[in-house]
Amino acid sequence: FIQFLEPACEEKPPRRAEPAESSDILTLSQDLHSPLAVPQVPSSPRQEFPADWSIKTRVLFMSSQPFTWAEHLKAQEEAQGFAQHCRATETALPQSVQEPRLCTELRCAFQQSLVYWLHPSLPWLPLFPRLGADRRLAGRACPWAQDEALQQALMSDWSVSFTSLYNLLRARLCPYFYVCAAQFSVLFRAAGLAGSAVPTAAIAPTTRGLREAMRSEGIEFSLPLLEESRTGKQKNSEESVETGTADGLGGDSSVEDSGEPAPSDDDDDGSFSWLEEMGVQDKVKKPDTISIQLRKEKHEVQVDHRPESLVLVRGSNTFTLLNFLISCRSLVAVAGPQAGLPPTLLAPVAFRGGTMQTLKARTTSGRARVQGGFEDVFSLEVLGPILPHALHALTLLLGPAQRGAFRALLSPHEPSAAFNCCPAPPQPQEAVPQDLPACGLHPKTLDQLSQCPTLGKSSIRLLEMKDYAYTWKA
Repeated sequence: FIQFLEPACEEKPPRRAEPAESSDILTLSQDLHSPLAVPQVPSSPRQEFPADWSIKTRVLFMSSQPFTWAEHLKAQEEAQGFAQHCRATETALPQSVQEPRLCTELRCAFQQSLVYWLHPSLPWLPLFPRLGADRRLAGRACPWAQDEALQQALMSDWSVSFTSLYNLLRARLCPYFYVCAAQFSVLFRAAGLAGSAVPTAAIAPTTRGLREAMRSEGIEFSLPLLEESRTGKQKNSEESVETGTADGLGGDSSVEDSGEPAPSDDDDDGSFSWLEEMGVQDKVKKPDTISIQLRKEKHEVQVDHRPESLVLVRGSNTFTLLNFLISCRSLVAVAGPQAGLPPTLLAPVAFRGGTMQTLKARTTSGRARVQGGFEDVFSLEVLGPILPHALHALTLLLGPAQRGAFRALLSPHEPSAAFNCCPAPPQPQEAVPQDLPACGLHPKTLDQLSQCPTLGKSSIRLLEMKDYAYTWKA
């Protein structure tokens, strides 16, 4: 973490060189997965960073300017922030706010950016994340675990809220929402977002059993990350063969495959003519039809529970998926701490049965080592679930408030990183909608989320603004 701070402080004169005791900011950063652990080249400075559809559990903003403007909001400012959220009010701030602590518009907009909507609302249970949360939920009071009537009441209420969100999405009044279950998560996006002309739904991670159940219900879907991986392997294989031929290696060259093994053509054909040529066709036991089918499906099973298992559903199939999920048995756990608990619905706008929630935010200060000494560093920690629009809304405020310079460490919910996969391009007959009127998002945030995703199965872990331009690392 100290090495991470050094480049940002090189241009400033060193402060008094004295040892400092353990500070709050260093303690806060210990639990964050450092983005510098991923050796990737940062992007070139741009006016906007790419849309990141992963849900963040924590974001730590750091700056040489204090975050006192985000502290101790007045009751009137908090109420105004809630009202601005419900009315989708757009706040226009100057490029640089001279006195952030005295800027009421900035403080109200900050409260507005922290709001999200949740269902169900159980104050004694942490409802996000749901994947891998059994240990965190163990020992919590779950009165519905052994009460089927109560479970049915919870699911009935949940189905109403789920259907309400989908109807808002189809009407383009809700830009997107998440369904977070114990085994997988679903991201529904309205037409016009992520470069798609039709509504889309992405599910990750999935299993072969879930995909087969979807096929049996007539839901058409694709596996974009798996198809991309296969295409890349095939291209690499062709290039390797061409290179081997050019080098005079001919048929003796071998191609290294570090991914999932693809089924061979011999297995697909079920051909055993080579046994007849050897005259031992009657002495060798041939695999039956089931074995051949399992061998063909081996490559598909190997991606289960991995990012490559992401399923993409488009258009009218999203409505079929809605009905499928409502009646899907694997949607609700039947055993363990999450038994009988409906999935968590997360949305940026109000919906039937939704409860208004706010992200937790706190400011701290600490000392960071720089060349020749130590320097004061201020931080703003925001705890999730931080949805894509909230991250962008916060950056819109931090730019003017922190004089165009800050850094952010982002801790994503790893299973949701696969949602950054780019959906299929629009068909020639499909026209991408140009706007999403009255969807509740800031116009600049909407422009960002409308772009085709470019992060693949990665997510942004380091975001930096310098001179009002962004650079990032995934």
